[in-house]
Amino acid sequence: MEFLHAQLAVLQRKLSWVSVAPVNWKGYVQAFSWTVTLFESYLLLRQYPLYSKTEPPAALAGHFKPEVFAKSQAYGRDKARFSLVSGIFKQCLDSALLHYGLYAWTWSLAGTTIAKLGYTPEYEITQSVFFTGFLVLLSSIPTLPFSIYQTFVLEEKHGFNKTTPKTFVLDILKSYLLSAIIGGPFLAAFLYIFKWAGDRFVPWLMGFMISFQMIMVVIYPTIIQPFFNKLSPLSAGDLRTRIEGLATKLKFPLTHLYEIDGSKRSSHSNAYFFGLPWSKHIVIFDTLIKESKPEEVEAVLAHELGHWYYLHPTKLMAVSQLHMFAILAAFPAFLHAPPLLRSFDFPKEVAAQPPTLIAFLLFQMLLTPFEAVIGIGMNAISRRFEWQADQFACDIQEIVGESEGKGMGDMGERLGQALVTLHVKNLSTVWVDWLYSAYHHSHPTLTERLKALEGLKARRIKRE
Repeated sequence: MEFLHAQLAVLQRKLSWVSVAPVNWKGYVQAFSWTVTLFESYLLLRQYPLYSKTEPPAALAGHFKPEVFAKSQAYGRDKARFSLVSGIFKQCLDSALLHYGLYAWTWSLAGTTIAKLGYTPEYEITQSVFFTGFLVLLSSIPTLPFSIYQTFVLEEKHGFNKTTPKTFVLDILKSYLLSAIIGGPFLAAFLYIFKWAGDRFVPWLMGFMISFQMIMVVIYPTIIQPFFNKLSPLSAGDLRTRIEGLATKLKFPLTHLYEIDGSKRSSHSNAYFFGLPWSKHIVIFDTLIKESKPEEVEAVLAHELGHWYYLHPTKLMAVSQLHMFAILAAFPAFLHAPPLLRSFDFPKEVAAQPPTLIAFLLFQMLLTPFEAVIGIGMNAISRRFEWQADQFACDIQEIVGESEGKGMGDMGERLGQALVTLHVKNLSTVWVDWLYSAYHHSHPTLTERLKALEGLKARRIKRE
């Protein structure tokens, strides 16, 4: 532990200039954030002409009816226009909030509020919790019309919206309530560790973050998810038999198998698993069950279990922890940097002893361009994992053994058909610009996956 703290101290000495240099940090954040927004707009403009194509890629020509492909292209165009306008609007809003000192004003508002409740400025954590609540409300209200438009106009136009106005409003209220119940105590504990551990907070905060993630894995399906969706045991039948048999053959620690009422809000479909290493739960959207054959849903789950088999969630979590460690390791220099807060219009008395939350928030803003680059790297890792999970589904008969895997030799073909069905039903875009995909997509395109599945099939036939 001492070695770790010694290395972190070396890093802080190299960053010590941050605490005294009169840098125009706000100007840099404005430039960084606009650069990222303009780059994302450029990617949308690269992608947009592809929505004018009148035929799908040759590999998909037999899977898309002309009218369905036309609907897919129209849906993609509308989403691209919405993303372009909403992205620029959000950036203009964020830029205005920075320019006019909203963060400093909100911190002052939080201080005034707790003073009326009998708390003095020494109660920094209390003020930070109120500051976060006010900031969330003030920043979310201007973007609410975009959420309404996306749900009740864009998604409604293309036949996906199932959300009623009542459900929409209740979802927002539930989100605020859960943020207060869970987010408030989490933020308080997060900030308390900073105060308690001093500049040696990194290992303690890392331990806290990992523990919190483990707790959320347990309480999310049992406490949080029911606030929004109903989880019901999957009915007995062919699909349940197939999935339980698959889990048994792979020694997957299946505890519960659920069907979720995703159709309550949208016609889009999905499936996923979650849980602790010794207790896993599989959740299948009712829309997926309705739109796909049992053998296709089984293939989708075979792909998902491939992620478990190769420890992909654990590996992604490890990468995310390394990412968090790098952020926390560099943060102390910015935690003790009055010029940083002064650059964002905070008064001298606040900047003299920077509140932890404010310093951390501003520090994260400075990381905007780096986070964009890291996002591309994370997408590349995720796509590699998707290839491996597809290959797992194709090779599942060999993995579980010939006797146990009887009848699974065509799992790759079934997966390919399931992917096509999902793309057709979801009107997913099939013409994708490579740079747009690299930046935005955590999964390979449908054309790429089908081509790879065909290659895996040919290789298997050759081996046989």
